[in-house]
Amino acid sequence: MTRSDARRSRASILDAAVVLLNEEPDPSVEAIATAAGVTRQTVYAHFPSREALLAAVLDRVTDEAMAELDAVDLDAGTATEALLRLLDTSARITARHRLLFQRANAVPVTPREDDERHQPVTARLIKVIVRGQRAGEFDDQLPPDWLATLTIRMGHAAAEEADAGRMSPAAADAALRTSLLRLLAAG
Repeated sequence: MTRSDARRSRASILDAAVVLLNEEPDPSVEAIATAAGVTRQTVYAHFPSREALLAAVLDRVTDEAMAELDAVDLDAGTATEALLRLLDTSARITARHRLLFQRANAVPVTPREDDERHQPVTARLIKVIVRGQRAGEFDDQLPPDWLATLTIRMGHAAAEEADAGRMSPAAADAALRTSLLRLLAAG
């Protein structure tokens, strides 16, 4: 197999895995191989375990998500408006990959790995929070990294409420926005 064939096979496997993991919680490697148009052995040649495949899928989805987040102009408008645009984009990404993210969140990770996984989002949040603190929109008595961490945790809580059926996705999103703006509000 040529290097370009191998790249195409890997890309096909990842494309198929993203689709299937967003449709069902635990597709078989055989199902992913079939959807990708390759053999099961080809999948294992690229990804030696299901965990390695899931990690590669998450990397792919994360790269795509970061590209979408990069398109959000964090410097336009007020910091509150920028934060809400960031939340809207994150909500669209999460909705598109809900099952995949649920599966990823079920895999135990160390606090350091969790921090690394969220670092690209955290950096964007901190940028907006610092801008809001400097402008007097957001509370400047709490550290920006703490407020970014709380924002991420609140986002997870909203998603968990929606996933458990205790709130509709729209109600969870509204509760997240209200809670977050109250948390960040300058006193």
